[in-house]
Amino acid sequence: MSDARRAVDRLKDAYNSHDLEALAQCFTERPVLVSPDGIAEDKEEIASYYGQFMQAFPDTIVTPQSVTGSEDTLVAEFTITGTHKGPFLVPGGGILEATGRPIAIGACSVSIVEERLILSHRIYYDQLELVTQLGGLACFSDHPL
Repeated sequence: MSDARRAVDRLKDAYNSHDLEALAQCFTERPVLVSPDGIAEDKEEIASYYGQFMQAFPDTIVTPQSVTGSEDTLVAEFTITGTHKGPFLVPGGGILEATGRPIAIGACSVSIVEERLILSHRIYYDQLELVTQLGGLACFSDHPL
């Protein structure tokens, strides 16, 4: 197993156990996370990003579908599942209170690993798919997209 695969597996395991401290330790001292929601540029910001998602979806888990890599780069396709049980920051800056709705979102990530730690992690998922699963645009009527 490559160092890149090990690093991303550690991230998945930390995420699925909701261990933000272990999650932060998966990254280098100067990491970058890019997602549809924004950019985080250090371990604390990255842990905060994941922590906010876990607060909104406290039973969330990531299930890999396919993983491929080359040297220091790993591409993973996965499914994010969970139940919306807490406040969720929506596009445009509003907060959507818990709807109780389940989600199952297809996603992809590209990770660059340096010395067994993640240097760059880019996550791609369809925000409209997530909005639709949370009740569609009607649930954002007070928060224009």
